[in-house]
Amino acid sequence: MNRTFHFACGASALALLCLSAAAFAEEAEADRAMIVVNAQTVADDARAAVERRPGGIDVVEASAFADKVAVSLRDALAFSPGVYTQPRFGQEVRLSIRGSGLSRGFHMRGLTLLQDGIPINLADDNGDFQELDPQVFERIEVYRGANALRFGGSTLGGAINAVTPTGRTAPRFELRVDGGSYGTLRTKAAAAFADARGDAYVALTTDRSDGDRDHAKRDAIRFNGNVGLRLTDAIETRFYATISHIDQDLPGSLTLAQALSTPKLSLPANIAMDQERDVDSVRLQNRTTVDLGNGRLSFGGFFNAKKLFHPIFQVIDQKSNDRGVFASLDLAGELGGLPWEATFGTQARFGTVAAKQFVNVAGRRGAPTADQRQTARTINSYGELRLRPIEPLTLIAGGIYTSGERRIVNRLAPARSGEADFDAFAPKLGLLYAPSAAVQVFANVSRSVELPGFNELSQTPNTGLPGFSPVGAQRAWTVEIGTRGRHGIAAWDISLYRADLKGEMLQYAVSPVIPAATFNAGRTRHQGIEAGLDLQLGALIRLRQVYQYNDFRFRDDAVYGDNRLPVIPRHQYRAELRLGFEGLNLTPNVEWVPQGAWADYRNTLRAPGYATVGLGAEARLAPGITLFLDARNLTGKKAVGDISALVAYAPDNRATPADEGSVAFYPIERRAFYGGLRMTF
Repeated sequence: MNRTFHFACGASALALLCLSAAAFAEEAEADRAMIVVNAQTVADDARAAVERRPGGIDVVEASAFADKVAVSLRDALAFSPGVYTQPRFGQEVRLSIRGSGLSRGFHMRGLTLLQDGIPINLADDNGDFQELDPQVFERIEVYRGANALRFGGSTLGGAINAVTPTGRTAPRFELRVDGGSYGTLRTKAAAAFADARGDAYVALTTDRSDGDRDHAKRDAIRFNGNVGLRLTDAIETRFYATISHIDQDLPGSLTLAQALSTPKLSLPANIAMDQERDVDSVRLQNRTTVDLGNGRLSFGGFFNAKKLFHPIFQVIDQKSNDRGVFASLDLAGELGGLPWEATFGTQARFGTVAAKQFVNVAGRRGAPTADQRQTARTINSYGELRLRPIEPLTLIAGGIYTSGERRIVNRLAPARSGEADFDAFAPKLGLLYAPSAAVQVFANVSRSVELPGFNELSQTPNTGLPGFSPVGAQRAWTVEIGTRGRHGIAAWDISLYRADLKGEMLQYAVSPVIPAATFNAGRTRHQGIEAGLDLQLGALIRLRQVYQYNDFRFRDDAVYGDNRLPVIPRHQYRAELRLGFEGLNLTPNVEWVPQGAWADYRNTLRAPGYATVGLGAEARLAPGITLFLDARNLTGKKAVGDISALVAYAPDNRATPADEGSVAFYPIERRAFYGGLRMTF
């Protein structure tokens, strides 16, 4: 599938949505006020629904990051408890929950990403979160750990579901322009239409910046739209289209000394090889919902087409097609006078990847070095029963069955072809106790199963020829207890968890220019605290805080003993103090990492801790018109934000301590000033 086909599909989808929107427009204006739905009411209903689950869950409304230059999910989820988001550069961040994808130094693993409840991960479960544009979303739902069962997620980290507005919940028109340091300029234009028969929402966003480092320029244009049709009073079908064109230069990692002294730097090899990640993608989706009176049936399908052009140590050139179907059934009733709710569902994804590699000749394709056809199948079927034996107590039992297949046909080295099949069941038991309407206490125990993707299964050993590597699935048992609620001036969300893993997929860099190798570790443990605390200290003062404690380590490993796992620091704290009211306020903020993370498995090299200070401001100039400021790292602090786990090797291939010359460190964002204007009408 070539770029022409990608954009032909995209243009067709855009035309369909725009024509549908235009058809609604003339009739919609007269009676729109009668059929729109308040977005805050929808968000409140969504929060009430997810809080019926016994575990760490958060609903982040768009208003929480509306006054930020939200380039990535890091900006949107900075104050979501338990979500670890650290910058690498531009839209590239490390996104992790409970240590998911801990040692992946690129892309993302261990989380299920969804848009409007439909997965955007590829069929092998790898994902590119750059395709999720925070500018567009109405809210983002975070399901940590086994709480992702609701969406067929079985990984350690859980799921993140980004929800787009509809023609019934979005403003009639929205315009936004923001920008600032490093030549940053971003725009958004959106429109919504609705009548009694249907609705439509369309949004076009752009993003460009020179970046705060050398060779970090980015350009992106994205289209998001959906059209909903009410077939009857009980049946609605909705069509979605998302088109993305993303170009991102890659400044790469630095040595520790370089990251702390010259964070603007990009190493000469990154520039000479013109390293970048360019993505063209089209996603088409449909969801149909049927109101059953005592429940709801949802079903639909999706098709994702993506082209990845990725010059790094070699030129990675991939074209992928993913398609799938899903169905879920929610029911409620009484059994022997006891209220109950049940959820059943299945999700099947199928994908093919034409994966080629070439010698990197100044960012262009040279001689071919790899040619693989990769096929994947992942089917997750799940069920959950929630029974209330007495009014304040809910008991939950459920499970998810995962079936997967991965196959690699190596056309340049047929002997290095291979395939693997996976089948696993992950049960879940939990309870939810609500001593009052505003307070909940919960506990659960669950199993998670994470299948390897093609980044794990296709590796380059000493032969120099990429091919199949027999990496197994990662499994874990997790115990979680916590509480959430509101009382007086305080609102809180606190979870404590312990996950015992077998076969954790760990990676380490074998050189600065060759991707990481992957292996299954023996026994490891991830445990920690995920905490959020908001305090309304007065009519004009609100303090918002999140804290993470991350204790990730080996358990009696033959080489590493009980060493801590690298990459993620033990403690991280963020706070934001809002002074003022909704229409006029200042929000100083701080991020504090008291002690940096280890860079290596032997725990010989650690990044230093740091603290950064920022400032936000908002002024409502008129109804629907808001001016905002987003100033970051005001003190110009130089520090390490993310690390690629590493092991250094001696000539005799024995592991030796890492040193500060290892190229594995990503500096935090430099001092920057942004501002913007939002208009809705």
